Amino acid sequence: FAYDPDTNLVYYGSGNPAPWNETMRPGDNKWTMTIWGRDLDTGAAKFGYQKTPHDEWDFAGINFMMLSEQKDKDGNLRKLLTHPDRNGIVYTLDRTDGTLISADKIDDTVNVFKKVDIKTGLPVRDPEYGTRMDHLGKDICPSAMGYHNQGLDSYDPTKELFFLGVNHICMD
Repeated sequence: FAYDPDTNLVYYGSGNPAPWNETMRPGDNKWTMTIWGRDLDTGAAKFGYQKTPHDEWDFAGINFMMLSEQKDKDGNLRKLLTHPDRNGIVYTLDRTDGTLISADKIDDTVNVFKKVDIKTGLPVRDPEYGTRMDHLGKDICPSAMGYHNQGLDSYDPTKELFFLGVNHICMD
């Protein structure tokens, strides 16, 4: 969890759907794998951004939420939430309203997604690296452990750098 007293929002992630066998649970499996911004007093959701609809790799979505304030391209200070996910993508959202700012691969070897479409917020999957029952996926990156698991991260505002530990493990 992370908390911003200025917005009175608490930020956290919801986990993956079950069972892991994706064929048994069609659809996006809303609101799994979601970054939530909730009002601390009422519990009402201000926003929810689903990172991996229909998660078929057991990526979960509960990793650390880092809060920072950084300048945008116009020089305006912006309240941000950055979340390195097990799915191999680092997400940055405007933490006041949940607008997706960026979604970039932690490493070029992430292959389950070709990219994240910033306009829709949806990942563009590569079916070769799926886990469906009629397909034997090989060299799926990242593995179920993720490229970033549940370790703690930090942000240095003087250097404007994030520090996080990553794994580089793939799976069949």
